[in-house]
Amino acid sequence: MQPTARKIPYLLNGAFHQLASLAWGDPGAPPVLCVHGLTRNAYDFEVLAAALAAEFHVISVDLPGRGASDWLPDAALYQPLSYVQALSHVLAAIGRPVAWVGTSLGGICGMLTAAAAGAPITRMVLNDVGSFIPKAALAAIRGYIADAPRFAGVDAAAAYLRERHAGFGALSDAAWHRMAETSTRALPDGGLALHFDPAIAVPMLAGEVADMDLSPYWQRVTCPTLVLRGAESGLLLPETLSQMSAKADTHVVPGAAHAPALQDTPTIAVIRQFLRA
Repeated sequence: MQPTARKIPYLLNGAFHQLASLAWGDPGAPPVLCVHGLTRNAYDFEVLAAALAAEFHVISVDLPGRGASDWLPDAALYQPLSYVQALSHVLAAIGRPVAWVGTSLGGICGMLTAAAAGAPITRMVLNDVGSFIPKAALAAIRGYIADAPRFAGVDAAAAYLRERHAGFGALSDAAWHRMAETSTRALPDGGLALHFDPAIAVPMLAGEVADMDLSPYWQRVTCPTLVLRGAESGLLLPETLSQMSAKADTHVVPGAAHAPALQDTPTIAVIRQFLRA
């Protein structure tokens, strides 16, 4: 199933930029907005979207500086509040209540949005992110976010992604190859680079690493929420998941760390059932 590509203008810091998205399914069906992780893009959700498209209109975005979305002129703008502002334009374009599926950074954006008064989020899936992120996990991300690898071809990119994102789970060779195809951009010399603005690393590399406490936002979230955790995740700790279970459904994805790719049949079934409720 081929998605429909679209770009939506959004206003940020005194200028308009373009936010790219892909959509699957009937536009008249209940909408589901999918938001990817830090260095990823809209294609991360294509397997999930294909599985949901018979019942839902699935819209997956490229956050600013990723995929087909515009790169921002000031690296300091690459932060969650900017992403939430951009995503608010997507919500306005959808124009009706929406379910939200967010992986890692996409889940942080979901919590910030759902915590706002009048938020149009009806249900939310948080994929391996929660109300508390330990500094050790953020330090690990800082350890690779500044990398700017170049690849001779898709096979080399697939090998890199398989190693770097082993936490996604046991994906097939074809899945890693597809990820490499959708996660790279062509360079003038004929090589490939990862499909994001390297400047997205700048805010993360500034200052000291510290724990991230999102509990003030989580406490204000009132919509039904499903929290997924990779069984070996170091970002969403078991104790954080336990605390969140007081007001959320939870599911642990075996064989994954940070963050489950949402391509396995059992996890897709859990998400579908939650969105149907």
